[in-house]
Amino acid sequence: MNLKKLLSIIEQLLQKLRNKDMKISQEGLSLIKKFEGCEYNAYKCAANVWTIGYGHTADVKEGDLVTQQQADKLLEEDISVFEEIVDKAVTVPLHQNQFDALVSWTFNLGGGNLNASSMLRVLNEMLYEDVPYQMKKWNKATVDGKKIVLDGLVRRREAEALLFEGKEWYEV
Repeated sequence: MNLKKLLSIIEQLLQKLRNKDMKISQEGLSLIKKFEGCEYNAYKCAANVWTIGYGHTADVKEGDLVTQQQADKLLEEDISVFEEIVDKAVTVPLHQNQFDALVSWTFNLGGGNLNASSMLRVLNEMLYEDVPYQMKKWNKATVDGKKIVLDGLVRRREAEALLFEGKEWYEV
């Protein structure tokens, strides 16, 4: 192994340690809350999955109800899972806004999609400028067995891409 490669590996490990305690910021939570909305009654989302609160899907069934306090608690618990998924998958340095955008993206699409995505590959190659384009490609959901572009996902991916770039996303 040459010295340049060794130094690169050491730098990645050091950065990974620096990112280890990164948590989503209020801005990242605001993006998730805006696009998820908060529903106190269980409903089926566009992908036909029972959902409640801010996009919570685990163990949700028809007729379930939550209070605002319960919805906030579920979101907090769910977010911690996705923070960890992003932390494990990303091997390069991140700014807070980039981490927030990735957690929002992964919260919506799942860890399996993050790990299988070309977005993660280009990010881990430190091609930061390509990540927003890669994020925006994920704008489809399966509805009635067909993959279709959903306006809400187009807007969410645009907001996440803008947040990743450190730009204003609120008007999306």
